[in-house]
Amino acid sequence: MILTAKQSEANAVLQTSSRHILLEGGSRSGKTALLVRAIIQRAIKAAGSRHAIVRFRFNHCKESIGMDTLPKVMATFPEQVRGRMNKSDWFQQLPNKSEIWLGGIDDKERTEKVLGKEFATIFLNESSQIPLNSRNLIVTRLAQKCAYEMEGQQRELALKLYYDCNPPNKAHWLYQMFHKKLDPETKKPLSNPDDYQAFRINPRDNVENLPADYIKELEGLSQRMRKRFLEGEYGDAAPGALWTDEMIDKWREDTMPDMVRVVVAVDPSGADDEDNAHNDAIGIIVCGIGTDGNAYMLEDCTVKAGPKTWGSVATTAYDRHNADLVIGEVNYGGEMVKFVVQSSKPNIPFRKITASRGKALRAEPIAALTEQGKIRFAGRFPELEDELCAFTTHGYTGSDSPNRADAFVFAMSELFPGIVHEKVEKKPRQRGYGLSWQG
Repeated sequence: MILTAKQSEANAVLQTSSRHILLEGGSRSGKTALLVRAIIQRAIKAAGSRHAIVRFRFNHCKESIGMDTLPKVMATFPEQVRGRMNKSDWFQQLPNKSEIWLGGIDDKERTEKVLGKEFATIFLNESSQIPLNSRNLIVTRLAQKCAYEMEGQQRELALKLYYDCNPPNKAHWLYQMFHKKLDPETKKPLSNPDDYQAFRINPRDNVENLPADYIKELEGLSQRMRKRFLEGEYGDAAPGALWTDEMIDKWREDTMPDMVRVVVAVDPSGADDEDNAHNDAIGIIVCGIGTDGNAYMLEDCTVKAGPKTWGSVATTAYDRHNADLVIGEVNYGGEMVKFVVQSSKPNIPFRKITASRGKALRAEPIAALTEQGKIRFAGRFPELEDELCAFTTHGYTGSDSPNRADAFVFAMSELFPGIVHEKVEKKPRQRGYGLSWQG
């Protein structure tokens, strides 16, 4: 593993006496690999030592660390010190009897099994997703006393708690602890501020190891997402924000169960087919509810176009996802949405919604379901996520109309009947499908 100049600086920070060390910054900068490398080095150094890598969700830890980063980094070490991964209990056992355990705080039984042990090193991967109370519990397990030999003498291995993150907003406990040097709960100064050290490393610092167009891709993101994923900066905390980056990240999925029901939601605007440059986009969102009882954001088909085009986009999405229903908000266009959709595909099941409450009031229960993990995201949806994160208890704070977010809220309200009460037409008879999601 050849380190870039900035990664070498970060590695030097990991060797300091600070107990709590945070590597923060944009995506694909090498933060996680550096910390995994440091843990392997410590495990090799102290025979019989125990180390843990913890994420909010165990499946994500298993997939991203256990099946990707850990074996890749381990392969850069001499074969005689690597050991093997126990895939029943998910820990790497080294020939010197040291162990590196993988865990997630979403699995109570596994959490109790892993955190029933004491560790010399704990790494909180994607720590912005981990609640403060969980972090505080994990700290109590940083207690293994183990030694290593150096220059003929036995020395005690210093305890270390590592963290990494794409910076969340400034209200997060990470910013309070590592930058303001405050106890996030009491807001009093930390008693040992020198024990908390943060180091920023960004994608441009790792350009040697990235695809040629990766930086350009990040540069094309919205200002909010560029700030986080390219520049590695903390966002300004929006008072009363209904959605946050860490909430959405926490419930992002790479794989989905079969879908029981799929809906396409349309939030219209006044765009026409000839001249729509100054009009709002037509929000077209596809969501489904899975066999696991959770709802999934499947596809954002939002388009700035007139009825002929967006009607086709909506009905094509209906066919592509083998959906059950199209729903449309009709405050703006009356019967127009139903007419456009059914003109594009006659006899398509359609239900109209008349939004009778303010946007923020409609959004609040859907945000609560997201926080609970009942609503999840099948991939990344930058424009939608920008709009969701601009919703607060005081209203929508974004610059443009939240067409994507409105359609998202309508779709999720349809999948969770009774969560948001709107004036609706009589619901058509539902079909009982066991559907597979097709992306």
